[in-house]
Amino acid sequence: MANNRKLGRVSSHRKAMLRNLATDVIMHGKIETTDTRAKEVRKVVEELITLGKRGDLHARRQAAAVLQDVVDPKTGKTALQKLFDEVAPKYADRNGGYTKVLKTYNRKGDNATMAIITLL
Repeated sequence: MANNRKLGRVSSHRKAMLRNLATDVIMHGKIETTDTRAKEVRKVVEELITLGKRGDLHARRQAAAVLQDVVDPKTGKTALQKLFDEVAPKYADRNGGYTKVLKTYNRKGDNATMAIITLL
């Protein structure tokens, strides 16, 4: 989880936040967050999908180190199972560029630029 932006947080908080956001993108397919957070979580999600495409045991363990252990109530699958069984096979013929960040509006209060990050 290498990143360049500090996002106004200490490293442990930043890492936890990016793990949570990446897990939500994998589980739900899209999330709404600030533009800078979306750009940072894009890097993590793209790396996770590339690991999912590899599909071996080592890639599964590397992805498990990043993703939260969250279970989807509808399917009963964890985020890791969903990544390797559903999300990654959709991108088997694609070399990168699995996500899209769309700027939406400026948040009332602090005028932060909001964005939606979606899986293609």
